[in-house]
Amino acid sequence: MGAWIREFRAGDTAEAYAVCLRTGDSGEDASALHTDPDLLGHVYVGAYLALAPSLAFVCVDDTGVAGYVVGASDTRAFEQACERDWWPGLRRRYPPHSFPAHTPDGRVLRLIHEPPEADADVVERYPAHLHINLMPRLQGLGMGRRLLETLFDALRAAGAPAIHLGVSAVNHRAIGFYHRMGFTEVRRHTTSLILARPL
Repeated sequence: MGAWIREFRAGDTAEAYAVCLRTGDSGEDASALHTDPDLLGHVYVGAYLALAPSLAFVCVDDTGVAGYVVGASDTRAFEQACERDWWPGLRRRYPPHSFPAHTPDGRVLRLIHEPPEADADVVERYPAHLHINLMPRLQGLGMGRRLLETLFDALRAAGAPAIHLGVSAVNHRAIGFYHRMGFTEVRRHTTSLILARPL
């Protein structure tokens, strides 16, 4: 099976959302956890595709989009753009209490109404950030590395000096991959790690 990387196209959105859902439980399929299959994609993919499409790349195989990487060169500016142009529409679509607070959907809903801000000292040193997901069928074939390197090149061209990302503390496979890609831990939260590296 062949696989290749290309720039994001508008028609890729639904497939990118599906990849987000099917890898959304610390790399495992989260489909059974969410009653709304688009909710994770709205939070973790959609804003990048809408607001920073030049920093969005997809991995495609014979069956379609099987992975993606999205990013922002200036995290603080991206957060402000989301607050202006992305979250308001989702807040109207998903009012508070749309889902029970204790459910996976309820926890994601909180991110729409109270999106977290990146730590100031992390953003100061590592202003860019990214999200990446790859379907299991293409893991271990070097495609994750190629996706990251493609984004790194685009971020360097945009003038970003360094990058950070968040990862679940229990997603050991992903953490190992990021370490191999030159990331080191710069912050530890209760359930997640912040990893970073220069570009």
